Amino acid sequence: MANEKKKRWVMVIDPSRCIDCKACDVACKRENSLVLEGRDSYRNWISSKGIEGTYPRLKQKFEPSQCQHCSNTPCEHVCPTRATYKTRDGIVRVDYKRCILCKTCITACPYDARFEQHQFKAIDKCTFCEHRIYEGKLPACVDTCPTKVRVFGDLNDPQSEVSKLLAARHWRVLKPEVGTRPNLYYIA
Repeated sequence: MANEKKKRWVMVIDPSRCIDCKACDVACKRENSLVLEGRDSYRNWISSKGIEGTYPRLKQKFEPSQCQHCSNTPCEHVCPTRATYKTRDGIVRVDYKRCILCKTCITACPYDARFEQHQFKAIDKCTFCEHRIYEGKLPACVDTCPTKVRVFGDLNDPQSEVSKLLAARHWRVLKPEVGTRPNLYYIA
């Protein structure tokens, strides 16, 4: 174990493939035993980004999003109880038992990815389905997507699909100006 190479879990998203079917949202809620209705359980979401083209060749554009699992985590830095922390391989987590619902992390997150989860009496967010990835499975949102919008993997492995995608395609991150160094990449 001491010689095991550190992983860096990232997600690559191809918004052009998204059809707004909500399979990712439903899979996330089901996998994580979240209440199926209401804002209290949104760990991921899809935003409408308008329509492109001219009639009759129109296409609705969508942009899936979630916690960006930032390398420079403003939510972690402001947490007074250290309930927000980062795992060795870069997953940003919340310890529900330590969370006092002060909501400073909600304010600090520039991606609006945190919310009060009444079910857990704590602040909540995406976990990349950490329990699944340590079993060798993909996050539920990745696994269920019918159009393969999301790709998940270890960026420290040059042979991983995420490494190859980012090397071969143009990509962007959301809000680069805030300096969080997010680990969700959007390819063009």
